[in-house]
Amino acid sequence: MAVLSEIPYRPARLQLLIDGQWITSSSAEHMPVINPATGEKISLVPFTPKDEVDRAVVSAQTAFEKWKEISIPERVQYLFRMKQVFEEHLEDFARINTQNHGKTIAESRGDVRRTIENIEAGIGAAYTLMKGEKLDQVASGVDEETVKEPLGVFGIICPFNFPVMVPFWFVPYAIVLGCTVVVKPSEITPLPMTYIAETLQREIKLPPGVLNLVHGSKETTEALISHPLVKGVTFVGSTPVGKYVYKLAGEYGKRAIVQAGAKNAIVVMSDADLPLAIESCTSSFFGNTGQRCLAGANLVTTTPIHDTFLKKFVGTAEKIRLGYGLDESTEMGPMVSARSKDRVLKYIDIGTSEGATLTLDGRKARVPGYERGFFIGASIFDDVSKDMKIAREEIFGPVASVVEVEDLDGAIRWINTNSEFGNAASIFTRDGSNAREFRRRVQAGNIGINVGVAAPVGYFPFGGMRDSFFGVLHGQMESIDFFTDRKVVISRWSQP
Repeated sequence: MAVLSEIPYRPARLQLLIDGQWITSSSAEHMPVINPATGEKISLVPFTPKDEVDRAVVSAQTAFEKWKEISIPERVQYLFRMKQVFEEHLEDFARINTQNHGKTIAESRGDVRRTIENIEAGIGAAYTLMKGEKLDQVASGVDEETVKEPLGVFGIICPFNFPVMVPFWFVPYAIVLGCTVVVKPSEITPLPMTYIAETLQREIKLPPGVLNLVHGSKETTEALISHPLVKGVTFVGSTPVGKYVYKLAGEYGKRAIVQAGAKNAIVVMSDADLPLAIESCTSSFFGNTGQRCLAGANLVTTTPIHDTFLKKFVGTAEKIRLGYGLDESTEMGPMVSARSKDRVLKYIDIGTSEGATLTLDGRKARVPGYERGFFIGASIFDDVSKDMKIAREEIFGPVASVVEVEDLDGAIRWINTNSEFGNAASIFTRDGSNAREFRRRVQAGNIGINVGVAAPVGYFPFGGMRDSFFGVLHGQMESIDFFTDRKVVISRWSQP
């Protein structure tokens, strides 16, 4: 299949969106934006200083005072137009995503499609979940009701691995509810959100200040969280950074949704549908080059099926075609950065030193014509024990650790005790009682039954337990209660 053409979007330096205007940051600090398949620099991203973050937040607060007074049907119309923009520009958005992140074009198209799903969910939420409650005659002549009101300005702090989809886990809900936002993309993959923001400003013409965009890293995040006009923040990323963000938000009295790291297990029982399990596990462990919080990390097989499954799993994984994501025949792209690749290589070295058996070694993978890219092939360890780092720590790359257990009880014990994470867990079985026992006992927020990637659709909250999540509300549809507060109204009217 042919390699798709690149979208010629290579701004010399990314700008900030503040109060409806694109401005050049005064910051002298910046870092290169890289295409991880080619190793080329495609732009520079500035690290927004505190005074420019302040300008963005003040702009959002000023806009909020007017935006919250706009009728819900009018705000919904902006989301209808937003959905239309994403439908019309899906291919361009997907290619920009691949050019900056490295994922395959099929994966990028999927990211944009899930983004559209959340815009649709936001439209529905505005008319259903915004409704309050009322009860007449709580006492003689007294009525009581609750109404939901938008809170104000929110910071949206985004990860590198889903530069398009993750911001829109929150943005459509926030703005349709009457809030305004300041979005900070990852400094590693800032291009897609910047391109999308440019397109949205041009084609749907949101009022100035409703959507703002700043760039940067730790200091920019701290400036957002600590700003007195910011009511709360959302964050998706690693657990160490997530804990810091959650702690800082608490210190400043801010609401926070913090979705953090993972070490997800997939259990394969002896009665599993083998072809389905092989296909699903291959996609889960190696899709998005293993760089997603719902990716499989530990493959837990029961003894009767272990050898058979491992052989087929290795045989399938070693055939995965590496390449530039704009080549439609590519099945796995590069790591997002040289640093990410080095981290994965380090963990493979650790696994071998700990005594695990490397049954598939992706360290020597090469892609002709893309020698400067950050490619690494699928890697699979067998004979993994509970005390090994590769079994407990988040690798965030295309590495599968295979664990053999005797039965379902052993599998559940492994999942609940091998690490502090609790993001997702899946089981492949034909036995309904096994499936029920699994979903009831496993301490993870997203459960898959014969599903390799347990990703909730936009109409459901995104789960997560233990060190994979910090907060109370999980986002997506639960964002409704995050971006609003309830006002209780108690009324008494005297008889004429």
